[in-house]
Amino acid sequence: MLQMKAAHHRLIVALDVDRPDQARRIVETLGEEVGFYKIGYQLAYSGGLELARELKSAGKNVFLDLKLLDIDNTVAKGVESVLRLGADMLTIHAYPKAMAAAVAAAKDSSLCLLGVTVLTSMDDGDLREAGYATGATELVRHRARQALEAGMGGIVCAAPEASVVRGIVGGKFAVVTPGIRPAGSAGDDQKRTATPASAIAEGATHLVVGRPITAAGDPLQAARLILEQMRTAL
Repeated sequence: MLQMKAAHHRLIVALDVDRPDQARRIVETLGEEVGFYKIGYQLAYSGGLELARELKSAGKNVFLDLKLLDIDNTVAKGVESVLRLGADMLTIHAYPKAMAAAVAAAKDSSLCLLGVTVLTSMDDGDLREAGYATGATELVRHRARQALEAGMGGIVCAAPEASVVRGIVGGKFAVVTPGIRPAGSAGDDQKRTATPASAIAEGATHLVVGRPITAAGDPLQAARLILEQMRTAL
């Protein structure tokens, strides 16, 4: 699992853009202020996996948010491919069999496997519509226990649930929280959000921030303000 580091390595900037050249411009703009980047579906399918290699060569940390879920063998083979890329974090949907396959494939490596609990764009009503009989907090609690039992390196959850998760998983697990919005900013399509300071206070180890930085008029200044809020909370 990744060791606890300063705010510089606990802020993960989401490169949710269409093309690698757009992502490279963001990385260049943020310079040494940011040391960790997330690559999800949007960028991965347009050259983002090669960009992951570039970022690692440049000394950056890389979080591949690919949310793997498939039959055991396919999940395991996917993890093995990610190991060859040298990524630092990888998401797996927090289903027990998928997590067990991923953990076995990543054995003896430094890859931090994260179980995705409940997407931050979903609330209790969305879960009911999807057929779940429980609310978001209870489902997060259940999946956090299963991730711990499977030997995962951490989980992804909304910041308001981080303290609940921390009580279950203890101090060594990574708790990665998307849906981070500085005070006064728009929530966009996120429903369970938190400020950087409150997320840290609740027990998050890493904060994922996308549009509040990448869509800002001055992304570098936006990142610096978030980092300052994180440092204050730390």
